[in-house]
Amino acid sequence: MESQDSLQELEQVREKRQLSNQTLRVTTILQSPFIMAKPSGGFEGFCIDLLQIFAEKLKLRYEIKLVKDGFYGRRLENGKWTGMLGELMAEEADVAIAPLTITMERERVFSFTRPFMSVGISILIRKDSNNQGASLFQFLSPFSANTWLSLLIAYILTCFCLYLAARLSPNEWREPEVENTHFSLFDSFWFGVGALTLQGVGPHPRALSTRIIGITWWLFGIVFLVAYITYFAASLNSETQGPLIKSFADLAEQNEIDYGTVYGGSTFSFFKLSKIPIYHKIQEKMNSKSDSVLVHTMEEGIQRVLNSNYALIGESSTIDLAVAEHCNLMRVSNFAAIRGYGIATRLGDPLRDYLTHTLLELEESGQLQQLQAKWWKSSCSVEHSAEWSPLKVNQIGGTFLFLAIGLSLALVVACIELAVKSRKKADQDKSCCRIFTEELSLRFKGRSEANKKTKA
Repeated sequence: MESQDSLQELEQVREKRQLSNQTLRVTTILQSPFIMAKPSGGFEGFCIDLLQIFAEKLKLRYEIKLVKDGFYGRRLENGKWTGMLGELMAEEADVAIAPLTITMERERVFSFTRPFMSVGISILIRKDSNNQGASLFQFLSPFSANTWLSLLIAYILTCFCLYLAARLSPNEWREPEVENTHFSLFDSFWFGVGALTLQGVGPHPRALSTRIIGITWWLFGIVFLVAYITYFAASLNSETQGPLIKSFADLAEQNEIDYGTVYGGSTFSFFKLSKIPIYHKIQEKMNSKSDSVLVHTMEEGIQRVLNSNYALIGESSTIDLAVAEHCNLMRVSNFAAIRGYGIATRLGDPLRDYLTHTLLELEESGQLQQLQAKWWKSSCSVEHSAEWSPLKVNQIGGTFLFLAIGLSLALVVACIELAVKSRKKADQDKSCCRIFTEELSLRFKGRSEANKKTKA
């Protein structure tokens, strides 16, 4: 066993020496920010930085050349490959480094390293194209459904408490035997509506208890009106309000926006081979308009999104870069598939193992994440990415607590006012508690029943 391990180590040392003595021929394709041409000559980008790290760690030299036909690589009917993968197969290049998606079809013929980046298929669209527009009930959008329901319950409880306090308080209803209360249940609800809209409708409260309810409800209403105006203005200005397309299902069902992808790329192959009904429907629509919706490069697709009513389907890494550079673009959050970008070599080439081992080191040290952060910087301010959402109950819960305290205090004060009147009317024949009970009965049973009892 020891001799076998020694032989393996010697073989690895021999391969490394051979690797350091040769110049790797690297084929690539221009794709921002992975590989970009510098104005002064040469290349820069995420993959170039990655290649430089490989060269330093593995002690190798390399030369970069762009793929001749401008394609990533797909298999033709005769079994040959186009693009960078075709150059690998023809031994015109030793390694292909680019945002090259690892697929089952490709991995049967070529060796791929572990993914240096995980990506998903998503949708790039202009923000104003994906705006559903104001709905008929846009005025209800500032508050969530639970907030509106809580406001309705608070209104009903407040008006009912006002009705109770007006009946209990002798300062509000002085002589129940000979007069009707001017705060009926209907009047209480009418007062609640008027106070909520800051309109001084009658009848006006006279007793301390009913005035406490009125003041509490006014303050409660002011807070809600301010919140409503603020959130309504935010909802009108919000770019994320009511998107037309939220998923691939929405994209397939609508006919207002044309959509397509890069012809011959991995995304095109994914939809072509997919058996999922939604994805199959998208592929059929793209095929029916292939001359007008399919593009040759991602850059062409991005420009088309910017200049027309068009949605581009592509890999999230490229889409995220476009969103970072153009603040009027957005990525639909739904993903169709999660794949990885890898570095391709010829099948069985030992270079693949060295590159994979180096990628693992970069992942564990955090260098890979640093490279991604370097090349995917957003030029948009925070306000462009802020999302608006309706006001929820927990955000304004303190206002409801304040209202509950005010209503409870008002009912206690009303009872105290009635108790004070009962104490004043108490004499040797009737105790304070008996008079208090009779007052309650008189105020809630009605004047007609009270008169009958008096006559009896």
